[in-house]
Amino acid sequence: MSYNLIGYGIFITVIVLIIVIVGKICYRNGNIFVGALIPHHLDLCAQINKTLLICYYLVNIGYCVMTLANWEIITSPLQLIEILVMKLAIIICLLSGLHYINIFLLTNAIHKLIK
Repeated sequence: MSYNLIGYGIFITVIVLIIVIVGKICYRNGNIFVGALIPHHLDLCAQINKTLLICYYLVNIGYCVMTLANWEIITSPLQLIEILVMKLAIIICLLSGLHYINIFLLTNAIHKLIK
């Protein structure tokens, strides 16, 4: 069996698990923040939060699957570990960056609507 296939399986399993866990945490806690920004529209806040979760899943899982096309040929177990760690680290850093950009944009947009 090719090391690439093993790497793809491990990568997709780990990254989808991370994305789903982070998405559930953000969804569970996000209603509070969106509700604080739009205090008298709790139904709208819930719908915004659901939309953000779906967009989060689509963007992140789609990007992770697209990165599989750029993997080099893996020839050893050590190289497999190195590539997995680098790919996972890049995706995790991108996830955190997207999260902060999302919060910043959402906060600014809602503050402009309130004023």
